[in-house]
Amino acid sequence: MKESPSPRIGILVVAYNAETTLEKTLDRIPEDFRSRIEEILILDDASHDATFTAGCRWSQAEGMPRTVVMRHTKNLGYGGNQKAGYALAAAHGLDIIVLLHGDGQYAPELLPEMVAPIERGECEAVFGSRMMTSGSALKGGMPMYKWLGNRILTRLENGLLGSDLTEFHSGYRAYSVAALKRLPVDRNTDAFDFDTQIIVQLLNAGMRIREIPVPTYYGDEICYVNGMKYARDVVKDVLEYRLAVKGFGTCRWIPKPVEYAFKEGDGSSHAVILDKMRALPPGRVLDLGCSGGLFAERLESLGHEVTGVDYVEVPGVRDRCSHFHLADLEEGLPAEAGTGFDYVVAGDVIEHLSRPERVLAEAASVLRPGGRMLLSVPNFSHWYSRLRVSVGAFDYDRRGILDETHLRFFTRASLRRTVRAAGYDVLELSSTGAPFWSLLGRGPLAAVLGGASRLLTRVRPTLFGYQHVALLTPHAAETIIAGEHVDVQDILNRQYVPADRVGV
Repeated sequence: MKESPSPRIGILVVAYNAETTLEKTLDRIPEDFRSRIEEILILDDASHDATFTAGCRWSQAEGMPRTVVMRHTKNLGYGGNQKAGYALAAAHGLDIIVLLHGDGQYAPELLPEMVAPIERGECEAVFGSRMMTSGSALKGGMPMYKWLGNRILTRLENGLLGSDLTEFHSGYRAYSVAALKRLPVDRNTDAFDFDTQIIVQLLNAGMRIREIPVPTYYGDEICYVNGMKYARDVVKDVLEYRLAVKGFGTCRWIPKPVEYAFKEGDGSSHAVILDKMRALPPGRVLDLGCSGGLFAERLESLGHEVTGVDYVEVPGVRDRCSHFHLADLEEGLPAEAGTGFDYVVAGDVIEHLSRPERVLAEAASVLRPGGRMLLSVPNFSHWYSRLRVSVGAFDYDRRGILDETHLRFFTRASLRRTVRAAGYDVLELSSTGAPFWSLLGRGPLAAVLGGASRLLTRVRPTLFGYQHVALLTPHAAETIIAGEHVDVQDILNRQYVPADRVGV
């Protein structure tokens, strides 16, 4: 059996004003480990001293691993320097990259132990923790206020993220480069809370983190971290993430899920549309914006034949729909989807389009006579968006009424005008309450607030309705003109030509 090649290991040394410590730190790399190092990347972050010269001098000594020494002409910041290093690691084809500080605060002697769990396939990241061994951090010279702050922040972050790390604030780390490629680290801060953001990204992606105990060393190096600002930033990061997964804010450094997480019976617009579909006889359904097909799967179980359309193909969607077409609705309905549908469903779709009237009109043309369209849109006149605008705090969220991908906003009145202009009669228009369960879970508080929201929505849907759900049918009225039966919409659209004028 052919053995797999050894992983290509790289060491990323971030350095700033480390002239007096850099070479001493690099000298401590175990000699029996140096032969396993593919490349050392020394990144001098625009130091004011001779850090770059020290790095070059060490790299040229006999017997040293291949070493690349770079100096930024502009200070990129602690996070920015790491971004540059990880991009280099990927470009140079490395498999594992270890973050090592040039000031000697973390032990290079433990580099073999740092990479071992990743080599064994046990995890995607290894952190050197100064807190795993009780009392070692203080014995190593960590100031009491830093030790206390570290413990408090780590406990808070673990509580908010559901993790169990012994330390969030160690700068001694090893990463799988393949794992880093899957994370949007280029969107992270350039400041010192970069390390916290990358932990959140790892946890959000379901990646595994291992910790190993490392000794603590505090020498006479200069600390450039503003402790209070750092504490504020890391707490802000974790809270921003927690709000983002609930749909608030945009949090650009956390990927947004591609698939719509449909939950039957959750009171959402999709759940309301599904309830309406249960009362209708089975037929052919065109599901616009079908996402991963979870909603279509429910329709199929009710006896409907579903044709799904979306601009991305989520894995598994073709197994959940009878037919699937990859198409961008901005360009209109795909002709290959067909015609003669009994129903068209557009759940939370038209607000993402710059010209929703076009798609609505095309949807009417693919419905059979007497067919039905079911659509939903967020209610921009809901109290939440009104409040954000009135206090001057308007901004976008990851989902909901102020979803950052929305191109059009609708109120109850503007929805009526839009669908009528597109050629529909409104058979039914209802509204859903606010999804407090999404923010608060399924506890009693969410149940009470949800009940109150549904009651207020019935009283005043324009203010308390979170989404509007419409049941539509194309205009079916005809006008008799001298014995001719003419669709009223043809007259309104100026497509009717009197019989005695044909060919004139």
